[in-house]
Amino acid sequence: MNVPFIRNHQYNLIRKQARMLLNACNTVSDPKVVEAVRAGALSAIVEAFPQATEIQKQALECITELRNAEDYERYMFSLAPYMAEFEPVTEQQLRKLFPKTKKLKLPDLAAIDNRYVTYVGWTDIATNKLFIVYRLNGQLVGIEGRYTPLNKKGVCFLCNRHEEVAMVSAMTRKRPANASPDYYQSIGNYMCVGSETCNSNITDVASLEKFIQAVLG
Repeated sequence: MNVPFIRNHQYNLIRKQARMLLNACNTVSDPKVVEAVRAGALSAIVEAFPQATEIQKQALECITELRNAEDYERYMFSLAPYMAEFEPVTEQQLRKLFPKTKKLKLPDLAAIDNRYVTYVGWTDIATNKLFIVYRLNGQLVGIEGRYTPLNKKGVCFLCNRHEEVAMVSAMTRKRPANASPDYYQSIGNYMCVGSETCNSNITDVASLEKFIQAVLG
């Protein structure tokens, strides 16, 4: 029985390493260099799963057999049954996360493939707001921020890829002990315009979790 253990960002990391190896196999003539890339890819993948069982390690280590495009497709397909879905969220849960937002615009939850989701994100263009929902330490949390498209490409702070970005700024909920009623602190970062693109790129959740923790205080 295949027990799902690969989260979306980990799957993206595996795919990135597999593509790097495939590129080396196709373009590098020195076998030693190719084998070095192969070893590096295996190491990066194994390190991402310190709690993997022997069976899970065996599935991951099949990357060492990758030599061509057919091997790449076969390897990635073999991992699909091991993908752990982002636990589906309901409209009721989303409304509970953002109780102060009147007329909350919700995403089309039925259209989301939860295997390829690290976080649920959507925008409300009418109010220039971005909403992010994530499971932090097993608890469903939500944050919202101002969303300003820049109509240019930049590096997304979440996925670290060069994509079309927007400036996202969110007010922190943490307040100093003697802060005035008007006190607020905002955290801003460049982020992919579309969460679908970001979810397909992200290979590490450290920046996402740091951002959410900073906003939640």
